[in-house]
Amino acid sequence: MSETEADDAVDPRDLTDEEWRERLSEEEYRVLRESGTEAKFSGEYVDHHPDDGEYRCRACGTVLFDAETKYESGCGWPAFYAAEEESVTTTVDTSHGMRRTEVRCANCDSHLGHVFDDGPEPTGKRFCINSVAMEYDGE
Repeated sequence: MSETEADDAVDPRDLTDEEWRERLSEEEYRVLRESGTEAKFSGEYVDHHPDDGEYRCRACGTVLFDAETKYESGCGWPAFYAAEEESVTTTVDTSHGMRRTEVRCANCDSHLGHVFDDGPEPTGKRFCINSVAMEYDGE
Protein backbone atom coordinates (compact mmCIF):
# COMPACT_ATOMS: atom_id res chain seq x y z
CA MET A 1 0.00 0.00 0.00
CA SER A 2 1.41 3.39 -0.97
CA GLU A 3 1.67 6.25 1.52
CA THR A 4 -1.21 8.03 -0.24
CA GLU A 5 -3.42 4.94 0.02
CA ALA A 6 -2.49 4.62 3.69
CA ASP A 7 -3.42 8.29 4.24
CA ASP A 8 -6.74 7.75 2.44
CA ALA A 9 -7.54 4.81 4.72
CA VAL A 10 -7.34 7.01 7.83
CA ASP A 11 -10.66 8.47 8.98
CA PRO A 12 -9.95 12.23 9.24
CA ARG A 13 -12.13 12.42 12.36
CA ASP A 14 -9.58 10.18 14.09
CA LEU A 15 -6.58 12.44 13.41
CA THR A 16 -4.92 14.06 16.39
CA ASP A 17 -4.22 17.76 16.64
CA GLU A 18 -0.54 17.02 15.99
CA GLU A 19 -1.37 15.01 12.84
CA TRP A 20 -3.50 17.89 11.52
CA ARG A 21 -0.63 20.31 12.14
CA GLU A 22 1.68 18.04 10.11
CA ARG A 23 -0.79 17.81 7.19
CA LEU A 24 -1.80 21.48 6.95
CA SER A 25 0.07 24.74 6.56
CA GLU A 26 -0.09 27.14 9.50
CA GLU A 27 -2.80 29.25 7.80
CA GLU A 28 -4.80 26.18 6.74
CA TYR A 29 -4.65 24.86 10.29
CA ARG A 30 -5.74 28.22 11.75
CA VAL A 31 -8.81 28.40 9.51
CA LEU A 32 -9.78 24.74 9.18
CA ARG A 33 -9.07 23.46 12.68
CA GLU A 34 -9.31 26.65 14.81
CA SER A 35 -12.28 28.24 12.98
CA GLY A 36 -10.24 31.20 11.80
CA THR A 37 -11.05 33.52 8.90
CA GLU A 38 -8.74 34.73 6.16
CA ALA A 39 -8.64 38.46 5.43
CA LYS A 40 -11.33 39.84 3.09
CA PHE A 41 -10.39 39.80 -0.62
CA SER A 42 -7.12 37.95 0.14
CA GLY A 43 -8.00 34.39 -0.87
CA GLU A 44 -6.93 32.76 -4.13
CA TYR A 45 -10.51 31.87 -5.12
CA VAL A 46 -12.22 35.25 -4.56
CA ASP A 47 -11.92 36.17 -8.26
CA HIS A 48 -11.80 32.59 -9.54
CA HIS A 49 -14.74 31.88 -11.90
CA PRO A 50 -14.32 28.59 -13.77
CA ASP A 51 -17.13 27.22 -15.94
CA ASP A 52 -16.86 23.72 -14.53
CA GLY A 53 -15.09 21.67 -11.89
CA GLU A 54 -15.55 21.44 -8.17
CA TYR A 55 -14.17 22.77 -4.93
CA ARG A 56 -12.97 20.20 -2.39
CA CYS A 57 -12.18 20.41 1.32
CA ARG A 58 -8.47 21.15 1.59
CA ALA A 59 -8.23 19.00 4.71
CA CYS A 60 -9.82 15.78 3.43
CA GLY A 61 -10.71 16.15 -0.26
CA THR A 62 -14.49 15.89 0.09
CA VAL A 63 -16.37 17.62 -2.75
CA LEU A 64 -18.08 20.67 -1.23
CA PHE A 65 -19.26 22.92 -4.08
CA ASP A 66 -19.82 22.67 -7.83
CA ALA A 67 -18.16 25.52 -9.74
CA GLU A 68 -21.50 26.28 -11.43
CA THR A 69 -22.89 27.44 -8.05
CA LYS A 70 -20.12 30.03 -7.50
CA TYR A 71 -21.10 33.67 -7.96
CA GLU A 72 -19.74 37.16 -7.35
CA SER A 73 -21.28 38.39 -4.10
CA GLY A 74 -18.85 41.21 -3.31
CA CYS A 75 -18.47 39.90 0.26
CA GLY A 76 -14.69 39.39 0.00
CA TRP A 77 -14.73 35.60 0.13
CA PRO A 78 -15.68 32.99 -2.45
CA ALA A 79 -19.49 32.66 -2.49
CA PHE A 80 -21.71 29.79 -3.60
CA TYR A 81 -25.49 29.57 -3.68
CA ALA A 82 -25.52 25.81 -2.97
CA ALA A 83 -23.33 23.17 -1.35
CA GLU A 84 -23.16 19.45 -1.97
CA GLU A 85 -25.89 18.63 0.53
CA GLU A 86 -24.31 15.62 2.24
CA SER A 87 -20.86 17.24 2.34
CA VAL A 88 -21.46 20.08 4.78
CA THR A 89 -22.98 20.54 8.20
CA THR A 90 -24.09 23.76 9.86
CA THR A 91 -24.15 24.93 13.43
CA VAL A 92 -24.90 28.17 15.27
CA ASP A 93 -21.82 30.37 15.79
CA THR A 94 -22.09 33.10 18.43
CA SER A 95 -18.42 34.14 18.38
CA HIS A 96 -17.39 37.78 17.93
CA GLY A 97 -20.70 39.03 19.36
CA MET A 98 -22.66 37.86 16.31
CA ARG A 99 -25.12 35.07 15.59
CA ARG A 100 -24.16 33.32 12.37
CA THR A 101 -24.48 29.87 10.83
CA GLU A 102 -21.11 28.16 10.59
CA VAL A 103 -20.40 25.72 7.73
CA ARG A 104 -18.21 22.67 8.41
CA CYS A 105 -17.05 19.73 6.32
CA ALA A 106 -19.28 16.75 7.13
CA ASN A 107 -16.40 14.33 6.61
CA CYS A 108 -13.61 15.85 8.72
CA ASP A 109 -15.42 18.55 10.73
CA SER A 110 -13.16 21.32 9.43
CA HIS A 111 -14.40 24.92 9.55
CA LEU A 112 -15.12 26.25 6.06
CA GLY A 113 -16.93 29.56 6.60
CA HIS A 114 -20.52 30.71 7.12
CA VAL A 115 -23.84 30.65 5.26
CA PHE A 116 -26.31 33.53 5.07
CA ASP A 117 -29.88 33.87 3.78
CA ASP A 118 -29.16 36.75 1.39
CA GLY A 119 -27.99 34.84 -1.69
CA PRO A 120 -29.44 34.57 -5.18
CA GLU A 121 -32.12 32.22 -6.44
CA PRO A 122 -32.68 29.34 -6.66
CA THR A 123 -31.64 28.79 -3.02
CA GLY A 124 -31.43 32.27 -1.49
CA LYS A 125 -28.23 31.12 0.26
CA ARG A 126 -24.76 32.68 0.30
CA PHE A 127 -22.11 30.21 1.39
CA CYS A 128 -19.22 32.52 2.24
CA ILE A 129 -16.19 30.20 2.30
CA ASN A 130 -12.50 30.75 3.05
CA SER A 131 -10.30 30.09 0.00
CA VAL A 132 -7.70 28.40 2.18
CA ALA A 133 -10.35 25.85 3.23
CA MET A 134 -10.76 24.60 -0.37
CA GLU A 135 -8.91 23.21 -3.38
CA TYR A 136 -10.24 23.71 -6.88
CA ASP A 137 -10.42 20.53 -8.96
CA GLY A 138 -10.93 21.45 -12.62
CA GLU A 139 -12.43 18.84 -14.86
